[in-house]
Parts: sequence; structure tokens; C-alpha cells
Amino acid sequence: MPNTTPEITPDVVEAHGLNPEEYERVLSALGREPNLVELGIFSVMWSEHCSYKSSRVHLKKLPTEAPWVICGPGENAGVIDIGDGQAAIFKMESHNHPSYIEPYQGAATGVGGILRDVFTMGARPVANLNALRFGRPEHPKMKHLVQGVVAGIGGYGNCVGVPTVGGETNFHQAYDGNILVNAMTVGVADADKIFYSAATGVGNPIVYVGSKTGRDGIHGATMASADFDENSDEKRPTVQVGDPFTEKLLIEACLELMATDAIVAIQDMGAAGLTSSSVEMASKGGAGIRLDMDQVPCREDGMTPYEMMLSESQERMLMVLKPGKEAMAEAVFRKWELDFAVIGEVTDTGRMQLTFGGETVCDIPLGPLADDAPEYERPWVDHATYHDWAAVPLLEDVPDTGDVAADLLRLMACPDLASRRWIWEQYDSQVGADTLQKSGGDAAVVRVHGTKKALAMSTDCSPRYCYADPHEGGKQAVAETWRNICAVGATPLAITNCLNFANPQRPEIMAQIVGCLQGMGEACRALDYPIVSGNVSLYNESKATGGGSAILPTPAIGGVGLLDDHETMATIGFKAPGEAIVLIGGESGHLGQTLWLREIHGQEAGMPPPVGLDLERQAGEHVRKLIASGLLTAVHDCSDGGLAVTLAEMALAGGIGCAVAMPEDRESAAAFWFGEDQARYVVTTRDLAAVLDDAEHAGLAAIALGETGGDVLVFRSDSAESSVEVVALRQANEAFFKDWMDT
Repeated sequence: MPNTTPEITPDVVEAHGLNPEEYERVLSALGREPNLVELGIFSVMWSEHCSYKSSRVHLKKLPTEAPWVICGPGENAGVIDIGDGQAAIFKMESHNHPSYIEPYQGAATGVGGILRDVFTMGARPVANLNALRFGRPEHPKMKHLVQGVVAGIGGYGNCVGVPTVGGETNFHQAYDGNILVNAMTVGVADADKIFYSAATGVGNPIVYVGSKTGRDGIHGATMASADFDENSDEKRPTVQVGDPFTEKLLIEACLELMATDAIVAIQDMGAAGLTSSSVEMASKGGAGIRLDMDQVPCREDGMTPYEMMLSESQERMLMVLKPGKEAMAEAVFRKWELDFAVIGEVTDTGRMQLTFGGETVCDIPLGPLADDAPEYERPWVDHATYHDWAAVPLLEDVPDTGDVAADLLRLMACPDLASRRWIWEQYDSQVGADTLQKSGGDAAVVRVHGTKKALAMSTDCSPRYCYADPHEGGKQAVAETWRNICAVGATPLAITNCLNFANPQRPEIMAQIVGCLQGMGEACRALDYPIVSGNVSLYNESKATGGGSAILPTPAIGGVGLLDDHETMATIGFKAPGEAIVLIGGESGHLGQTLWLREIHGQEAGMPPPVGLDLERQAGEHVRKLIASGLLTAVHDCSDGGLAVTLAEMALAGGIGCAVAMPEDRESAAAFWFGEDQARYVVTTRDLAAVLDDAEHAGLAAIALGETGGDVLVFRSDSAESSVEVVALRQANEAFFKDWMDT
């Protein structure tokens, strides 16, 4: 085979992200030296972003099956049965590095990529969510990053016509040099019309559809597999540029063709573009693939096979068609004003073969590229060593509060609890007319069009918990989505995840990964809540901030559940005065790692609250039964900020105050009102006796706190009383983003 490419030197190999041992594996796989095209293909397929080489060994241990799971991890997205011949298809992915470099396009193309993962399976996307982590608001770059990311998410999602209905946003200095942008999409499909990516049928045509290929995004996957340094802004050309209007056309064209019998396999061109899509399709089908690079639609002159294969230009798909269906398929895509080209065929060689200008420019066995890619069981430190390294201060001399209402007012104004209205008002949450609950509640709820069913969905994680104790933090992230979905009355069915960590070659960081995954697995098994899809994003740290700043371990969880009848759905707002307020579930009192401790006393200390999974399941199932019975008028789970913040959010949502009292047997007001113990819900009811009686029969703790009414929140104990007006809480809660963005 002619080799007209530059000499492959150690510097060239290193620039492609391969270490010397990995390059030796390349030489062994080929039996010769690669040319530049082949080296580039190995580089992206063996990148952390595509191969999961540091996490695969641990991901295999996660629970992925249940009777309602149609397709678990390994495809473009996970698929679950939601009854009546319908399926929900969903996934969460990261676009962290691109969003730090170019926030608008990084976030926008993150939305576009996750949309393609879902509709390539045959689903019409019905909802977008996101999980965002930013650094300190006072950081000189952070306002620009927040504005750009939010505008990018809204700009893409709004234009493509899929509602953005939920998510979460947090701030911490650990994200100063490496923000996190995780995007999630949920779609609905007919359960008997799911499309997969395995290429089969020797001689079947391989077609390219969508936008033309450009030079944007080359080495995007490799860039996403390394940490940042002082020159990160120079990586701007590795960020893709998105076009949501083309994506909308692509959705409609793909769904139209999917209604025929033309498609054998389909795969979106995401990370590593044409390389990963073609390799994954051929390897999953146990086939080979031959591509004629002269036929690839390009929007720039003089593009080389190297550039075509590594480009991450957006809005592109690869398909295998049945023979003879090419003309019909082309007519569909031309009607939608999209490119269509037959660029190759399925072979039985088990190899990727590329031709250009009549010459073979790549000939690689597929096994080493995909299934036999490097897999590392990187060393990690034990539990005790990790805690010594993490240096989380012990919680000693636990303070109390002298004024619950004053502390609550400060908490509701802090960046982590401030109203996200400024964010979600930039998103179209109502397009499609099926959104029943959007941002601001426990879980977003979207009606399954034309039915009484609805999907409930939530994204959650508490990174400060995961840093202090990765195992408990992993459990809590899963349990939090479970609670949020239960709190609207839906049955939690499955999760997706986006596992964001720093450099896995550091044993302490690897301990975070292993601990969080172990905790997640335990929670999923205990709650019968399998993982059906996900994404791993490593090397999230920056040398540019000085000293090698790693993010907090952030295993973001996206949960999906089902409401059989959306008319039974619960919401968080107080509904009327004179209703009883009841705390159901776990005990109150754990102050370690609470927002109250951090915001009021400046301490990030203590261990996070333990997660009792049996109690979590019992409490969630009980609350769902109460919701279905019609006994409850409002429901809200307890999480960040504890009981006082839960009550404040319910009051703000309903525009009604309350008067509540701490039980006489409690000693610490801070622990009772601001502890972040798990497995707890606050509910309101017109029939207090029935709710308390039901809890007693279920073996669950239930405390009557007080009742709704007035325009003030009053907190009482034996020795003190404090109060805050609802209007003052609202002003404090709305001020952060307004003041920050107006300056």
C-alpha cells in the first residue's frame, strides 16, 4: 500500500494521544507501521472519550437489566418499555471541554449530539434536560461561560423544536477551570420499531446523510480525553459548529425513512465522526466496511481522508440500506434539502478499508479498533488513604442556629439555591404542547402524546457528597432521582448517567470513580432501577488554574419514570391555607456537607448523610401510593438545604406561607431544619389523621409539622420563634442571577 503520508515519529504518535505501549499495539495489530490516516483512526478510537479504556472494567459491574428494559448500554441510547406498544429512549452525554473553550457552540452541539443519539434509534425526541456545573461566580470568566452555555442550549433546543423541561445548575470553585455541560434527551418510539447500529449484509450500501463534512471538530474526541493547560483557548478549532435547523430537517427525514423498510442499520456521527460511526457499525455487525472517500460530501476544498475521517462536523448520520432502496432513500433526503451519498458497502473482511483517488489509504482490522481496544484497571487507593488525601475536615463543635428564618433567607439567596428562572426562561419548555411540569419542581413531566401516560424525568448529583465519600455520594445521586420521580407520583424505571471525573491516572481520582460506581450499582440494585445508557467524561481538570485543579467527582444521573395517568401527578406548591404539613421518611439531624454548614459557617466539613436504600425504597413507594390515593395536595422531596429549604420552595411555588414547629424531643434547631438526611418527603394534606395512620401502618416515621396559611413562614421551637415573609424570600431567591447578569 502506498504511503505518501509524513513519517510517523514518536512526536507524531504523542501528538495523537497514544503512549509508547499503545503504539506498539498498533504495530502489532497491523504488522507494519501505520500511515497518518490509520494513526489518526487508532488515535480517536482508542481515546478515553471513545474507548472508555479506564472505566470499562468497572462499568461492566453495573446492573443493566430488568423486565422492562428493551435495550441496555452498548447502543446509541437506552430503551425501556412504557406499555401499550411504546418505548422511551434516552441518554445523557457530556460536552464539557468544548463548552469551556467555546461555550455557545460547545453547549449547542452537545444538545444536537444527544438528540441524534435518541432519534437514530427511531424515537421522536420529546424532552431535553441538562446538568450544568460552573465555577465561582466571581471568577472573571464564569459569567461569560454561563451566558454562553445557557444561550447555546436554548438556541439549539428552541430552534429544533424539542422542549427543554428540566435540569440542575451548581457552582463550586472546583469547576473554575473545567465546567461541566451534560445534556440529556428523552424520546418516544413504537416498541416494535427500534433501530440498531449493527451493519449486516455483505454488499449492502453504506450511505452518508445530513450536512457536508468540514474541518470543524477534528481531534475533538482526543481533546476531550486530555486535561486543560494554559493554551486551552488554542483548541477552539476542535469545537464543532452546530445548525439546529438542519438537525430538525435530519430528524424528520430519518423518521420518514424509518417508516419504510429501507434501513438495515443507522448510527449518528458523534465523537470521532465518520471513524467511530463506521467502526462501531461494522464491529457490532461482525462485518467489514469499505468506504470511497472521494464520495464523502465535503464543504471545503482539498479535504484529505485524514480530515474527513476525524472531522466532527454536526448533523450527519451513517446508514446501511437494503439493496435497491438507494433511490427511494435519496428522494427522501433531497426533499428535506439534505446531502445524500452512497460512500461504500458492507464487506465480510472484518477490516476497515478506505480508498481515495483510486488508492488504498487505510486497511485496518476492526477487532483492535473496537472490541480489543486497550482496557486498563488503573490503580486506586483504599478508603482510608483516600480520606487522608481528600482531607475533609471532621465536623466538630457542631454549631446551632440562633435564627432559623434569617439563616433560611441567606440560604435561599446563595448561588446553589437561587432561582434558576433566568436560565429556564431562555428555554422553550412548551413546544409540542405536552409539557405538564417544567423546571422548578421535583421532576419534569411530559405527556406521552395522545395518551393519559406521562414520563417523569430528573437529573441529579451532589458532587460535594461524592468528594467527601464517593461510595455514599454515588448512592445518593441515584436515590435523589428516585425521590424526585416518586415525588410527582411516577414509578422510577431506569437511569442514564454522565460520569464526570478528573485524571484516572491519579490513584485518588480512580478511587473516586470506583467508589461512586460501587455506590451507584448498590442503589440501582436496591431500587430495581437499572442503568440503560450513559457516558464517561474523564480528564476534567485544568493546569491553567494553577496546581492542577480537578473537578469534584460528578456522576450525574438522569432518571426516567412513568405515570399511568398524568391527572394524578403531584406538584410542590402549597395549594390552600389550612392544610396539614407532614414530614415522611428518614430522620432529621445530619449536618455534614450541608449547604447550611457551607453557606452560613463557611465549612465544607464532615461526612455526607448516609443513604439507607431500604428506607429509600419504602418511603418512595409509600409516597407514590398516597399520591395515587388522592390524599396529598402537594409533595416535595428534601434535599439541598434540608427541611427549611423544602418548605420555602413549597411556599414560593404556591405563594402561601406556613407555620411549623420543631418537635419537643429535638435538641438542635440547625440539625432539624437544615440537616440533609435522605429518604424524606414533605407533603400537605386535608386529612392529617389518614396520612399519619397510613405512615404508621407502613412502619414509616411521620411528623406533623404545622399547617399552611398566611404570607409568612414561621418556625417555632420551645425556646424561640422566627419568621420571614414569602415576598422577602422571593426577592432573595430571585436576586442572584438578576444582580449578576445586570452588572
